[in-house]
Formats: sequence, structure tokens, C-alpha cells
Amino acid sequence: MEFYLPIAEMSINPMGFLLLGIVVGTLSGTFGVGGGFLMTPLLILLGIPPAIAVASEANHIVGSSLSGTIGHLRRRAVDIRMGNVLLTGGVLGSIVGILIFNSLKEAGFVDLLVTIAYFFFLTIIGLLMLYESLDSMGLLGHKKRSRFYHHSWVMGLPLKVRFRRSGLYISLIPPYLVGFVVGILSAIMGVGGGFIMIPAMIYILRMPTSVVVGTSLYQIIFITSIVTILHATTNQTVDFVLALILLVGGAIGAQLGVRLSNKLKGPALRVALSILVLSVGIVMGLELILEPDQSITILAGGHE
Repeated sequence: MEFYLPIAEMSINPMGFLLLGIVVGTLSGTFGVGGGFLMTPLLILLGIPPAIAVASEANHIVGSSLSGTIGHLRRRAVDIRMGNVLLTGGVLGSIVGILIFNSLKEAGFVDLLVTIAYFFFLTIIGLLMLYESLDSMGLLGHKKRSRFYHHSWVMGLPLKVRFRRSGLYISLIPPYLVGFVVGILSAIMGVGGGFIMIPAMIYILRMPTSVVVGTSLYQIIFITSIVTILHATTNQTVDFVLALILLVGGAIGAQLGVRLSNKLKGPALRVALSILVLSVGIVMGLELILEPDQSITILAGGHE
């Protein structure tokens, strides 16, 4: 059985894409990422046009993030105040990102830029996360830093606020800027921004791992909802048939991910996420050098 995607103008195997949504949703609930950093490049590799993959994937992110956030709220593992600060910067960033996306689309550079951006960001961030994670576990032979170590420039900034759930007393500026950057990336790359947000929350804001996952998912819900609406109204690139399939799969998978995250310790969680991020970055790099007919089309039934 195949479904026809009216916006993408192609036929797909719905069960294959539903399974893909469940798998990525599970990763979302486990690691606190929206899943877009994995889903969007996979959709592109499977034959979905990049502009449509970016816009339609945002719906999957909303579903999996909402489902995951509910699970983490039950465990009191969400810092609502921090999430709202990140969200404030993210709203402005998403508007700026849509304007950039529209300009690139008119110039015909969207497809290439999205692929290059994924390769660059995922590879660099994956390597940095893996190094930092192994270092924090004492596997690189470096002297361990204090658990309460903060970057001096972060501690010296004004407008400090206490975030009780995270046990932090820091300036509003760093989380606002992190949210702003993630908002831009959400609009351009079709991601919730968790692959940027999680490392920033852990290594820049120094939030405890126990609340990082839930807080990341909390702000992702709102940012990706805004991005979806903006893409649908300004670009008409949201394929609602594809979005619905991914949304259902993501909601199911996120609940499985929340349960799995309870069984993983902080250091192991960070190492696993860094390997995952790095792996996807390498795949996107291969996509840049492979011939078009070598792209993966396992789930894209009947599409050339």
C-alpha cells in the first residue's frame, strides 16, 4: 500500500515512514532532542525534497516533544523558568530564520545549504560533545573539573536570575542567546534544535543532566509550532499527509524514549548522544559527495 504526498508529489510506503517516526520519537524522548537533526536528513536521503522535509518534519517534532515533555513533567524534571527564557529568544530567532529561509529559497540555494549546514553543525558538535563527555568520565586522563564550574564570562554577565529547578544563579543573556540561535536553526534546518540546545545547556549553562532533557523538549514544542505555522503560511511547503504520519509515530516513540532515559546515567546519555549526532553528520557528508542516484530510497516507494 502506498500513500501519495500532494505537496512532495511522490508516493511513499506509509508503514515505513510511521516506523521511522516511532524510532526518531524514541530518540527524542530519550535524549531531549526534537529529532529533526535525524529525521530531516533521513527524509532528504529517502527522496523527500529538502524544503518540504524541513517544513513537514516540524510537525513530527511538535508531537514527539509534547509527548516527551508530559512524561518528564510527571518526574518533575522540567525547569519551566529556564524553558521560558529559552523560548523568548527562540521566538525571535525563528522569525529571523524564516526570513533567511525565504531569501535562500528565492535564490535557489536552500537544498545545498541545508545539507551543508547539517554536515557542518552535526560533525563539529558531535566531536566536541564526544570529547567533553569522555573527558568528564576521566577516560582522557585530564584532571576533573568541579561539578559547579562555570565559564568565567557566563558568571560575569549582568541580569542574573535564580533557576531553582536547575540549581543555578546566572544571567538571562546566555540562555536567551542560545534560544535565539536555536530558533534560527529550527526555521532553516527543520530541527527542534536539541542537538545545539542540549550541549549548550550542559556545557555553557551548566544545567544538571536530570532536567536538561525535559526542559529542552518543553521549549522545542513552542518553537517548532511557530516554525510550522510560518512555513505553512509563507512557503506552502508543509505536506500534511507526511506530517500526520510522522506525528503519530513520534508521539508513540517519545513515550518509549522517556522510559528509556530513566535507565541511562548522565555520562552514558551524553556519550550516546554525541555518537548519534556525529554519525548523522558523517552520513550527510557522504550525501554531498555521492552521486544523486546513490541516495537511499528504501522507504520512498516508486520515487526516482
